[in-house]
Amino acid sequence: MHAATDVFDLLRNGRAWTRAELAQTTGLARSTVAARVEELMRLGLVAPVGGGTSTGGRPPSLFSLNPRARVVAGVDVGATHVGVGLADLSGEVLDHVSEPLDVAEGPEAVLSWVCRNVELLLSRQGGAQQLAAIGIGLPGPVQHSTGLPINPPIMPGWDRYDVPGRVQQEHPVPVLIDNDVNIMALGERRAVFPDVQDLVFVKVATGIGAGLISGGALQRGAQGTAGDLGHVRVPRADHVQCRCGNTGCLEAVAAGPALAVALSDAGTPASTPQDVVDLVRAGDVAAIQVVRQAGRDLGDVLATLVNLTNPAVVVIGGRMAGAGEHLLAGIREVVYQRSMPLATEHLRIVPSSVGGSAALDGALAMAVEHVLSPAEIESAVRHLAGA
Repeated sequence: MHAATDVFDLLRNGRAWTRAELAQTTGLARSTVAARVEELMRLGLVAPVGGGTSTGGRPPSLFSLNPRARVVAGVDVGATHVGVGLADLSGEVLDHVSEPLDVAEGPEAVLSWVCRNVELLLSRQGGAQQLAAIGIGLPGPVQHSTGLPINPPIMPGWDRYDVPGRVQQEHPVPVLIDNDVNIMALGERRAVFPDVQDLVFVKVATGIGAGLISGGALQRGAQGTAGDLGHVRVPRADHVQCRCGNTGCLEAVAAGPALAVALSDAGTPASTPQDVVDLVRAGDVAAIQVVRQAGRDLGDVLATLVNLTNPAVVVIGGRMAGAGEHLLAGIREVVYQRSMPLATEHLRIVPSSVGGSAALDGALAMAVEHVLSPAEIESAVRHLAGA
């Protein structure tokens, strides 16, 4: 690894360091550390923050990350809304804007809105700060390596559309794309569980999916489909047809639309997932029973996931999480019964604390991590040396 990266990994952790402390911790020569700090200062990524404690003579200089050196944009594209935010390199949100907009209007309409509002937020910051990257979450399957949506079921016109290329026409910076559940997992971890290395975020809404963080890193799988819980088979649902063409999928019995249908068939009118949530909150016994069973079905699948990946925390989010403890109780009932005791000894199964802002927070986090990644820092240092 490049020496500048070793030094920067320490400087970005939020505390201030002296050159001597950096040399001692990294094992690098003081002259090497001084040169690397100078490079990072020339890039604007590191700044002096005052003097340390003197042990005789002039107090040593202290250095740390300069969070305002750059800004990043995060974009949350939902089924019926779009939001854009700006953050500094510490992840602090500087400004944001959102608006109802149906993703079915197509990529040109949605991404034109995104580009206009990124520009708007930059202008509201005075336009002096340099945009370094844009992170975007989409409500469908995404090939992360290319940023292309792949057969997204609720996004007509988006299949294999070049989202990064379209955005870069107006904002020529790295554009990173991921699906909304992965983005929400990043956002929840950053905001609530920064010290947790193994976390699963489960979104229960129109569909069901999971974002898997293992060893501190988001796990996307070979083709970006890791965490697709909605199409795992649930034994009691063998006879139920799923929109994917198979029968017995978790989504076909536990996602919001399936619960609305189940209630309507039983004589309690409900047409949307929000109707189900509202009925539960109103104390409707039939709705509570349907949601509790959905929790058990989720628990069946999550018990296997817990045994395989051993997370410390399982976070339940999405619209159906609004049903509260009734959904969580069903999940916990089965997970604690079916998972290995050691895997559940300290396992927490909790509702999302971030809620509606998780996707935007995650998109910003993804952009920040890219800008501060070792590869990007090394590239910037090489460019500086050649300038």
